[in-house]
Amino acid sequence: MSRRSHLGNCHRGKKRSCSRSTRAELQFPVSRVDCLLRERQGSLRLSSETPVFLTAVLEYLTANILDLAGQEAGINHRVRISPEHVQRTLMNNENLRRLFQPSAFSQAAAAPPLPKK
Repeated sequence: MSRRSHLGNCHRGKKRSCSRSTRAELQFPVSRVDCLLRERQGSLRLSSETPVFLTAVLEYLTANILDLAGQEAGINHRVRISPEHVQRTLMNNENLRRLFQPSAFSQAAAAPPLPKK
């Protein structure tokens, strides 16, 4: 299947443009992530691929967590995923536990100051 036919109504030749999420074949909104990054980073320059990549990573992590939580719900003979299933999944998976522990990411304020010239 070619990429053009996979995108459905998104054709570059037409006047109506499609979203970056559609072009990247993502469900999460790339534009919203872009706005949040620019608002958070201030005047730092960002590549146009940065929000697309970050959105893809967020979508991948979310899909994996929900897949594991769905398995956890199935073990408990439930059809719906509850917050307890997600919490159990995050506690039982070693990689996710390390990723979501409070000290996993350092704060920008905790970084040492740059030396003055």
